Amino acid sequence: MQTGGLPDVVSIDLPASKSISNRVLVMNALAGNNGPVGNLARCDDTEAMLGALASGGEEVNIGAAGTAMRFLTAYFAMQEGRTVLLDGSPRMRQRPVGILVEALRACGACIRYAGEDGFPPLHISGCRLSAPAVLRMEGSVSSQFVTALMLIAPYMENGLTLELEGRVVSRPYIEMTAGLMRRFGAEVDVDDRRIRVAPGCYQPVDFKVESDWSAAGYWYELKALLPALGIRLRGLEAESLQGDSRVAELFRLMGVTTRFDADGAVLGYDSSLVQPSLCVDLSGQPDLAQTVAVTACLKGIPFELQGLSTLRLKETDRIEALCSQLGRLGYRLDASEAGVLRWSGELSEVSTHVAIDTFDDHRMAMAFAPAAVIHPGLVIRDAAVVSKSYPDFWSHLEAAGFKIEQ
Repeated sequence: MQTGGLPDVVSIDLPASKSISNRVLVMNALAGNNGPVGNLARCDDTEAMLGALASGGEEVNIGAAGTAMRFLTAYFAMQEGRTVLLDGSPRMRQRPVGILVEALRACGACIRYAGEDGFPPLHISGCRLSAPAVLRMEGSVSSQFVTALMLIAPYMENGLTLELEGRVVSRPYIEMTAGLMRRFGAEVDVDDRRIRVAPGCYQPVDFKVESDWSAAGYWYELKALLPALGIRLRGLEAESLQGDSRVAELFRLMGVTTRFDADGAVLGYDSSLVQPSLCVDLSGQPDLAQTVAVTACLKGIPFELQGLSTLRLKETDRIEALCSQLGRLGYRLDASEAGVLRWSGELSEVSTHVAIDTFDDHRMAMAFAPAAVIHPGLVIRDAAVVSKSYPDFWSHLEAAGFKIEQ
């Protein structure tokens, strides 16, 4: 792929947020599926969630959908009288769920491992759950474990008081969950380390999912690399529940400005804003790490990205993937310190024709695609992986002037 003749302006209808969609689908199911949900995400992860919630079978396979695995483990644990074998892809069987399972067991859940302890597949027999007076969980684990417990907490006998220990990562996702739960009528209180959810139930509401800020990041990346390209991103909200809306703040450090109107966001560029180096903590927005790292390298901006401890447990080991694939483009990264990724500006030789491996990770494909601006003829392997969150990504890139060959 490479850039062709660029249009003056490209207007993009971003996909709906899958993070919001999957949370709303669980709450809507618990409320009896009586509330209409508009602008639901159209992607593999949400399809996996929809299929699982609609399934009446004893075996549910969610493929590579990590969010669905976490949320459905909790959901099926409190479905009284139902037994389910919850499984996923080979990679999903390598992604740990032990901390969530132990927390659910402390609430009375009947879950046993059908394979290796601590990992899917899970044999779940639904029952009435009742949390201890205070349930404690390590805060440095995936926020999806916390969210999974929060989502079902109103239906626990006495609600839930959850205390997070140690460093809390991905806090914006916890805040998103709390905000959505309140919209569905739950009583939720979140402070520094304690989450309280009162017993009760969700009320059906008419809900419309906002556009995805994580997906917007790839267009911020393009704007940073192609300042002359006008970009309008429809459906973005300035006052968003999504923690990844921080992408606007992060890319301002690389020259990209954001103006909101009734239709969404309009991206601009101001070279005077570009910083000589970056040092940012992404513990609240780990899904932006690939986008920020690739953009900074392509713009020649040395960086230190902190708070990335959860990236090794994603669809792939994203730390290793970034190091190996940016290395192919001539950027030598340092990941010697746990949870930290650095680039000093050191370069190495680049081969003429570069192919990027995506490791079954949608964000690898989308974060590296704009590198074709600097490296014409770039090959993205297993490009269809973008269907996990952004099925129209490649057609949208073509609308922006990229030449793409299968």
